[in-house]
Amino acid sequence: MTEPIRVLIADDDGLVRAGLGLILAPLPDVEVVAEAVNGREAVDLTVRHRPRVALLDIQMPVMDGLAALREIRRTAPATAVIILTTFGEARYVSEALAVGAAGFLLKDSAADDLARAIRATAAGEAFLTPSITRQVLDRLPAATSPGVTAAAARLATLSDREREVLLLLAQGLSNAAISEQLWITEATVKTYVSRLFAKLECDNRVQAARLVHQSGLSQN
Repeated sequence: MTEPIRVLIADDDGLVRAGLGLILAPLPDVEVVAEAVNGREAVDLTVRHRPRVALLDIQMPVMDGLAALREIRRTAPATAVIILTTFGEARYVSEALAVGAAGFLLKDSAADDLARAIRATAAGEAFLTPSITRQVLDRLPAATSPGVTAAAARLATLSDREREVLLLLAQGLSNAAISEQLWITEATVKTYVSRLFAKLECDNRVQAARLVHQSGLSQN
């Protein structure tokens, strides 16, 4: 039998911790091994329990989620960190991704999204909801000529189908929505997305979508 994904929950709101626990308890492949009430405790418990995934709130006392993320990346690099917050501001997303977050979810995301995020990040993948991708792109400045040339050169290596998938991804569509748009299976979309990340040297959907924005294609 496969070992369950060990998860740590860090949030200073007891009701939020309880709610997350209730969502995760029925999942046979997930086990909550620790709960923290502040960022400092989140780091200490991560080092002690070595969870595969840590769910961190942005705003916590003693040490906030981003500071805790930095410490966890330094002291327990095998733990994938998902930032979970009520704040959908792109500045948090960009900073969290730059520091090394594996995923970013709003607290009002569906329970299924939380489960998918945990499974994806535990498998070494990045997870961002379409709404998060869209918020980041909406705050980007207009593409400039040098950026357009460099980004377009990277996109020139793609096949027509890969380009179709990439453009839909850049609009913030989920794999399921892309599947419906292109009349292909969701598994096929996932294969295309993985191939795109490898070809474009991107770690997540936001980086790939940024490249489309830089190329100017998103404005056509």
